[in-house]
Amino acid sequence: MGRIVAIIGRPNVGKSTLFNRITETRDAIVDEEAGVTRDRHYGKGEWCGKEFTLIDTGGFSFGSDDVFEDEIRNQVTIAMEEADILLFVVDVTMGITDLDEAVADLARRSKKPVFVVVNKVDNNERISEASIFYSLGLGELYCISSINGSGTGELLDDLTKHIPEEVEETEEEERVPKIAVVGRPNVGKSSFVNALLGKERNIVTPIAGTTRDTIHTRYKAFGHDFYLVDTAGLRKKGKVHEDIEFYSVMRTVKAIENCDVCVLMLDAKDGIESQDLNILWLALRNHRGVVIVVNKWDTVEKDTNSTKKFTELVYDKIAPFKDVPIIFTSVTEKQRLLKAIETAIMVYENRKRNIATRKLNDVLLPIIQDYPPPSIKGKYLKVKYITQLKLGYPAFVFFCNLPQYFKDPYRRFLENQIRKHFDFHGSPISIFFRQK
Repeated sequence: MGRIVAIIGRPNVGKSTLFNRITETRDAIVDEEAGVTRDRHYGKGEWCGKEFTLIDTGGFSFGSDDVFEDEIRNQVTIAMEEADILLFVVDVTMGITDLDEAVADLARRSKKPVFVVVNKVDNNERISEASIFYSLGLGELYCISSINGSGTGELLDDLTKHIPEEVEETEEEERVPKIAVVGRPNVGKSSFVNALLGKERNIVTPIAGTTRDTIHTRYKAFGHDFYLVDTAGLRKKGKVHEDIEFYSVMRTVKAIENCDVCVLMLDAKDGIESQDLNILWLALRNHRGVVIVVNKWDTVEKDTNSTKKFTELVYDKIAPFKDVPIIFTSVTEKQRLLKAIETAIMVYENRKRNIATRKLNDVLLPIIQDYPPPSIKGKYLKVKYITQLKLGYPAFVFFCNLPQYFKDPYRRFLENQIRKHFDFHGSPISIFFRQK
């Protein structure tokens, strides 16, 4: 069982409100008008120590005047195919509609775990009214009010039972990096992978039992040994560009969850777009290392400052996380492909770097003493001790007297100091404050 959860249902039943509630964000637009959600939103949910990726889809409908109806319906179908668990949201105030029955029929065919979420149950009278949804034949009902959060705890308790525990990697698996090539369609992912494998295909051994979504191939050449987690070429045959884009997103999510380092490919002509930023932030939220590869650099008119200008533009868009390598390549011209891989291996090594506790404290405590956190409400904040957690990615705990008063600006200051004195180039850093 995987970690991708899709929220499905007809329009205006509260899917986006539930998405915002679970992810503790306001990323999804919420409005009383039906059909507001056309694009998909995806974010991270966490409950009882288990993390999962949540996908918010548009409302499933047919026969309306919305010109986007067909594309939305196709993308809901794709989400149901690609997700591991489905949250089927219905509205208790409207009862069962034809659209609910249509979605229920698709959910049954999916053979995935389905949670029927009866939304807008704001009082005891509506709890009894919710029982009508048992007739959909999808099992247990979860009565919630996504707008105020009631009932969501019980839903997440049972949902996370289907989310697998984090499994520690074996020494062999841990030794060999997993590098995912991700990005928007048509930026050159397939060409990049094929150029790497190329004539050396005889030294590539596929891993048995990999999913159909992400293909792991073992690469041994030029002194390198790693797994390529490849999403290139895995697209659904169809005429609707938005559907192809959505397949790319779904498989990118799975690729990110199955890798150590993401090689995010950009098109030099397009620069960095919103979809690229979505992929980047998802990689960072999953604590994955990142290398940005700018492909098709040979097709751009350049001057002496072109590389510097493009780099500054990318860093401006991805701020505040700027400690990420950017490599300019041309797959067709075979330019700097190995440099991209060498950089990804370097980021992998940085991501698993462990700093001795004594060294951490010797370096950082004097800096904190010279630049202490600002006092709040007349209370002085003091950091007493620092250690690194063994989580497989850079994570540090600062033991202090009043952890609740440490704000994001000082958290960023501490992160910058860690990056300045220890090499975590390309890897996100997590910082926690705990009572001492």
